[in-house]
Amino acid sequence: MIRRQALGLIGAAALAGCGFELRRAPELRFRTLALAGFGPKSPLAEELRTSIDASRTTEVVDAAPKAQVVLEALADAREKSVVASTAFGEVRELQLRSRFHFRLRTPQGRELIPATEILLSRDMSYRETAALAKEQEEAALYRSMQSDIVAQVLRRLASVPAP
Repeated sequence: MIRRQALGLIGAAALAGCGFELRRAPELRFRTLALAGFGPKSPLAEELRTSIDASRTTEVVDAAPKAQVVLEALADAREKSVVASTAFGEVRELQLRSRFHFRLRTPQGRELIPATEILLSRDMSYRETAALAKEQEEAALYRSMQSDIVAQVLRRLASVPAP
């Protein structure tokens, strides 16, 4: 029992000494932010709202005039294209793309981040016999790309100086 506690303390001390820290939301330099230009019930907007609200420094507000900055979505699209097919025309590989085009501005119109595009793509094999499973895999890949886009947007927002 004492040996187990000693090993636990040594492990905790090693982790504390190496600088290990859980990832947390970046701290943004503005207090309020508005999301504009997103479609109704956009999953990307919801994930952005959740991630920004997780930050202790910034709150998402509904009206742009009440916000210090406005994150404006210029385009939010998901695309799918055939990359490889058999001689018989059967699809064997697909490429999934998630594209987010945005800019950050003040309510008065001053640009803090000019129009920027984030484009992610993933390749996915495809078999007609496993169509349902591949549909679920496609949805999981799109969710993963969406989370990557949110993380990239948050890092870019964190680099913006206070307006």
